Amino acid sequence: MRKFTKLIAPALVAVLGMSAIAPTIAEAAPRHEAARYTPNRNANIRADISGLRAHIDRAAARRTISQREATGLRRDAAEVQRLYTSYARGGLSAQETRTLGNRINKVYGALHMERRDYDGRRG
Repeated sequence: MRKFTKLIAPALVAVLGMSAIAPTIAEAAPRHEAARYTPNRNANIRADISGLRAHIDRAAARRTISQREATGLRRDAAEVQRLYTSYARGGLSAQETRTLGNRINKVYGALHMERRDYDGRRG
């Protein structure tokens, strides 16, 4: 019993003490780099932007929207593309992805409305 209290007990206390500290150390590690590494988000947003451009071009080719309407929508899509390029330099955060998604949906909504108005002008 004397060997246990002199050799093993202090080692056991040290191991238990380290196991109590380890979660605190791991919690303090920065995680922001992992949150910004977003190849899947990048691919989804790029696909959405290219799909938006394709929809605009298809609607213009089918003459469901006028060339003037198509020009304005293309300008809006190009603005979303510029914003994406600006955001993507450091990786997309969740907030930036949400902002881009909202802008893309806004342009899709405008395209939908332009297809249904049959007046040949913007707005």
